Amino acid sequence: MAGYRAEDDYDYLFKVVLIGDSGVGKSNLLSRFTRNEFSLESKSTIGVEFATRSLNVDGKVIKAQIWDTAGQERYRAITSAYYRGAVGALLVYDVTRHSTFENAERWLRELRDHTDPNVVVMLVGNKSDLRHLLAVSTEDGKSFAEREALFFMETSALEATNVENAFSEVLTQIYNIVNKKALESSEQANGSAVPSKGEKIDVGKDVSAIKSGGCCSS
Repeated sequence: MAGYRAEDDYDYLFKVVLIGDSGVGKSNLLSRFTRNEFSLESKSTIGVEFATRSLNVDGKVIKAQIWDTAGQERYRAITSAYYRGAVGALLVYDVTRHSTFENAERWLRELRDHTDPNVVVMLVGNKSDLRHLLAVSTEDGKSFAEREALFFMETSALEATNVENAFSEVLTQIYNIVNKKALESSEQANGSAVPSKGEKIDVGKDVSAIKSGGCCSS
């Protein structure tokens, strides 16, 4: 895998959260991206787990710390700690279950209540391999993403379709924002404001400049 160095050798650490209803495939998206694994037998996540993966963006090693939690209502009490420090999110729904798409708005509202409102968010329509069971059209997903200024992709954790792209796009957009802030700060302070290695980044209000271009195509 390109960009790997020693486990603790990275330039930036970004926390990304997975949100969405139970059963939409968040855990399999995580395992596919971080370990290239998929399990048809995976059970609902109890509490919180996270995995990491490093990748190379513009010559820098970005370490992603990706948090996954259950979508069931009974685990809602963990939200504050779960969201704290997150600079990116994948908001996942199941393209074969329209109710999971309807609930995306509530998940997005909760995310924005607990993080900076301009956190980088990718709307993900998962299980795109199940075309014969499609309940949410690509157009509906794109329309919601455009309305909420989100990026958008349809994925299949089973077939590994767009999983890499979805995570990489979120991490690249976060990096671009951080890099832009560092460049602007260095112009004002002669380079003294570049974040130190491993520092968690507050992307602040600069995300809007990146997201204003609309969402990504599937």
